[in-house]
Amino acid sequence: MQQDHPTAEIVVADDDRAIRESLARLLEAEGHSVRMVCNGAEVLEEQRRRPAGLIVLDLMMPGVDGLTVCRVLRSEQDRVPILVLTARGEASDRVAGLDAGADDYLAKPFDPGEFLARVRALLRRCAPGDTDPGSGGTPERIVAGGLVVDPGSRLVHHGREALELTRTEFDLLELLARNAGLVLPRAEIYDAIWGYDFGPDSKNLAVYIGYLRRKLEAVGAPELIHTVRGVGYVLRSSADDPGDEGEPRR
Repeated sequence: MQQDHPTAEIVVADDDRAIRESLARLLEAEGHSVRMVCNGAEVLEEQRRRPAGLIVLDLMMPGVDGLTVCRVLRSEQDRVPILVLTARGEASDRVAGLDAGADDYLAKPFDPGEFLARVRALLRRCAPGDTDPGSGGTPERIVAGGLVVDPGSRLVHHGREALELTRTEFDLLELLARNAGLVLPRAEIYDAIWGYDFGPDSKNLAVYIGYLRRKLEAVGAPELIHTVRGVGYVLRSSADDPGDEGEPRR
């Protein structure tokens, strides 16, 4: 059956055999090819032997854990998208995984539909030619709120300071900067970044907004990302006239 989304060879790493096999079945039903491993050392070995298109990585594994795997791969300049699985939804676990270089996270237990949505979003954002749907030339830099966002190089600068962003963080900041001054509803942001609205109870977007705010503050940027209660988020500098909390996207 023809798939309407990118497929890839995916490494699934978890020391729990039942979880490994259930994730493999979900991914194979979506048309992906899956290699299963049970520890971090095997992830590194597999990735060096035959690079995968995506890695699903449990953080808590014996021996070489998921955080170490992320750090080693990123130190080797391997930009393979990494979706980390955490046993708890605590902020410290999420922050540790993202700081180590993961692109997205999912706390156990999770909904199979949400897991597949995260996989599709990462593969879609990594697909060649998907960084800019415009003219097909070099994507133009976006200047907003004192930030310079370069979709071509996927770099963000505030003055002379560069922001170290994961793939998901960059995509979210680019979306807000591209629509600077406009209030983007939560559902629209979820659809643009993850391709799936996880519902009003999901804290995933708020986690990434908080993480972006901390990284912007760390490079001396003023408060740029504002919450519009009951609607969504807007990027604007304090020098901009907020008007009536920005103009919501219709």
